[in-house]
This record gives sequence, C-alpha cells and structure tokens, in this order.
Amino acid sequence: MKKLFLFFALAITNFAISQDWQTNFEEAKKMASEQDKNVIIVFSGSDWCAPCIKLDKNIWQSEAFKNEAKEQWVLVKANFPRKKANELPKEQTEHNRKLAEKYNLEGSFPLVVVLDKNGKVLGKMGFKNVSPEEYIKMIHALEKK
Repeated sequence: MKKLFLFFALAITNFAISQDWQTNFEEAKKMASEQDKNVIIVFSGSDWCAPCIKLDKNIWQSEAFKNEAKEQWVLVKANFPRKKANELPKEQTEHNRKLAEKYNLEGSFPLVVVLDKNGKVLGKMGFKNVSPEEYIKMIHALEKK
C-alpha cells in the first residue's frame, strides 16, 4: 500500500510540474484562441542538436520558464530526432515536416517561433546563452514588435 501511495504521489507531483507541450499544431491553435494566448513552436533535434539540448535543459526545464509558459503561452514541440530509438510515429513526423515547411524554411535548429493565437508569426529566434529570465524577456520582446 505504501508503494502504491508513493507511486501516485510521485505521478501527481511530476504531472503538476511538467509542461504541457502539444504536438498537434491545430489543437494548439484552438487552445490558444480559447485561452487568448500566443503560441510558441520549438523546432528541435532532441537527440543530435547540441544547442537544442542545451535550450531544453537551461530554459524549457527551468522553473521560471515553466511558470511563465503556464500563464502566457501554448507550447508546441516539433521534434526531429535522428536516432532510430527516438523515431516518432510516421503521422507525427509528417506533421512536424509540414510545420517546418511553413514556419522553418531555413531549417534552423533550434528555432523558436512565436505566433499570435491566429497563427500569424510575431517573431523567431534561436538558441541564446542567457538565463531563463532573460530568454523569457526576449520572447516577450518578439510579441511586442
């Protein structure tokens, strides 16, 4: 019984602090419209792109970003892993490819695209070696352009 309680306690804690990264852009846009929030799409190569991995570790996993994101944005992750072990389902790979064709023609990794709730691009940026708080300010600066 103790182990079962511990499992649920950990699961709930993990759920409470985890971010809600969407993988379906259309659903994310709908959520953004309903919640009156902007959308952030992150194009990432989670298993091969060193700056992507660093951005994830230093910014996306920070408490400062998690707290800000929960209030301000709907997050979409468009991942492009290369290792067979990390391969995404074909439908997700195709979905991410179509997103890249529309929002990441340059093929940049990582690329952070900030959109309004209707899907209009407000700005783009890549990896910056700054604090989470500074990165958040940079995202907000893109929203105000």
